Amino acid sequence: MTVNRRRLAWILLLLSPGLFSVNMLAARYAVFVPANALALGRWLFVSLLLLPFCWPRLVAGRAAIVREWPDLLAFGALGMWICGAWVYIGAHTVPALNMGLIYAASPILIVVLGRIIDKERLTPARLAGIALCLAGVAAVFAKGRLGNLLAVRFTVGDLWVMAGSASWGLYSVLLKHRPSRLDPTTRLCATSIAGCLILLPFTIGEAVLWGPPDFADWRLWAVWLVMAIVPGVGAYTAYSFCIHELGPSRTGISLYLGPPYVGVMAWAALGEAPQWYHFLGIALVLPGLFLATRPPAKSSAKGA
Repeated sequence: MTVNRRRLAWILLLLSPGLFSVNMLAARYAVFVPANALALGRWLFVSLLLLPFCWPRLVAGRAAIVREWPDLLAFGALGMWICGAWVYIGAHTVPALNMGLIYAASPILIVVLGRIIDKERLTPARLAGIALCLAGVAAVFAKGRLGNLLAVRFTVGDLWVMAGSASWGLYSVLLKHRPSRLDPTTRLCATSIAGCLILLPFTIGEAVLWGPPDFADWRLWAVWLVMAIVPGVGAYTAYSFCIHELGPSRTGISLYLGPPYVGVMAWAALGEAPQWYHFLGIALVLPGLFLATRPPAKSSAKGA
């Protein structure tokens, strides 16, 4: 059973960046929705989708919820507010592929924190893999030209997305470092409710200052539902499972697959054809991902 769970975790490790990438495209599409309202609607739908399945376990685990409420609020702030509304603010000016590229830097923080908190080993293969992944992301970001990389200037929108990326790295490590008596799906449900509580006052303030979203617009409800199902329930559940089975550093490195996923989806959904430097980036990221995530070789000290 353990072997099957780990095999499933490796499959989800490759799929979850694609699920997360839907969030980048939806954020760029839904610029007509205020950022905090977009995040609140997404996580409110996640809560409503999960509650019928998780309610009995939430009731049974109410003692754990009372004990873990500071963690749940912290995860709600990191994973639903900063990684949600802040990124959606940036999405008003930052292209989807750039958002994916900025998020692809979060594994560095995850690896560093994993080293500090959990004393995880940084093998030469893992360091080489991270270097290849970074080179692949840089190649796409610079459009294959070193001069473009040196001339990069970050905008205010980039900084909002970078804050979300850093928050995601911290969320990933703390999710493993702060164990829970709740199973991953029930914990996600409780965390999404906590995230909604944190988002609510910001959404109200946003509505007072700039106006509420147009609830009569069917696109609003469609975006909320898609974001709740795919990058909400689907991506977060898969990511939490991978962290539990494979650890935060190895799971976090899978985010390097984000830019290729975003590029392919942007091509399919928006008609943005990939360029040669996208293929260069993928050619560097895939072997880098293999090196960075493979288990260290076991010593063969045993006698025959």
